Amino acid sequence: MSKYSQITEYLQSFLENEVKKTGLKKVVVGLSGGLDSAVVAVLAEAVFKNDLLCVKMPSQYSSKSSLDDADELCSDFSLNTITASIEPMLRAYEVLNPELNNLRKGNFSSRMRMATLFDISAREGALVLGTSNKSELMLGYGTLYGDLASAVNPIGDLYKSEVFELAEYLGVSKSIIQKPPSADLWDGQSDEDDLGYSYAQLDAAMKLYVEERLSREEIIAKGVDAKMLDMIIQRIFRNHFKRKMPVIAKLTSRTVGHDFNYPRDITL
Repeated sequence: MSKYSQITEYLQSFLENEVKKTGLKKVVVGLSGGLDSAVVAVLAEAVFKNDLLCVKMPSQYSSKSSLDDADELCSDFSLNTITASIEPMLRAYEVLNPELNNLRKGNFSSRMRMATLFDISAREGALVLGTSNKSELMLGYGTLYGDLASAVNPIGDLYKSEVFELAEYLGVSKSIIQKPPSADLWDGQSDEDDLGYSYAQLDAAMKLYVEERLSREEIIAKGVDAKMLDMIIQRIFRNHFKRKMPVIAKLTSRTVGHDFNYPRDITL
């Protein structure tokens, strides 16, 4: 059995078990036309079939190629899909805030998409599946309460370069796999341009630092660019708050997140 055959089997079992624990049977996923959401949708379809709903949430900044890629994926894997555009909300907010820069515009768009997705999940009695990969989570490259939000995330322990490989195994279309990663948050936005390095470069360094726990000096001795490594380490620690629930000030003998800790699926 190949590596990605085992990973696929495990992640599908993970999705089935985690959703079943909640007593729900349906799931929703935001489908952007990008790699991560495509992989999550294909994994989920194998488990939930018609109980999976894919939601396309374009704005005025969404590229036609992304929308076409999302449609192609839905056709290839017979995915149930609806469209819930965030364009009216975004345009209204832009009118109210004409000084919006790209960062604020991107964060607002991401949060409007997640608000829409969670509302649809409430309507459908479904759980929201996450689509953030490990590279994004470690670097903090995501929006708190936006694309980082979800109920269950099957790919959060896979680096972006591994998600590419899993997509190949799952048969995701070449148009999705081969295009430059982008969240389509504003015209011409590119993940790797934002980060300053390719995911292949970032992942190779992060694996040494996070998985192998090598020191900065040991990693640089292996030929990794020092400037890039320092950026990675800084981002990992600076954005740790994005990977945690809000910190609660401790006042009583048992405080949530401090010493009132139970597994999330605990039952009486």
